[in-house]
Amino acid sequence: MNDGVTDPTPAPRSPALIAVRYVLPAVVVLAALLVLILDHSIDGVEGFAMLVGAAGATLLLNILYRVGVSGDVDRDHEAQARDYFDEHGRWPDEEPQPR
Repeated sequence: MNDGVTDPTPAPRSPALIAVRYVLPAVVVLAALLVLILDHSIDGVEGFAMLVGAAGATLLLNILYRVGVSGDVDRDHEAQARDYFDEHGRWPDEEPQPR
């Protein structure tokens, strides 16, 4: 029972967001594999390592951003629950006291 505290529905993900979050790192890893296949020298290995590192950094940056944003949602839920408490004198998940 939520009693006034609403859960926000997640917004639909745009194609650009999916492209930056998942497709871009995958393309960079594919480019890294291509560099490794085409250039067997130490420069190819270094290029491979550089591109894999860039793809990993992109993925980790997206993960850290999403973790940070999820903290904002938790704070919003807490603020809604406190507002409900101020208005009704009880927490939203508590049963009403019999009168």
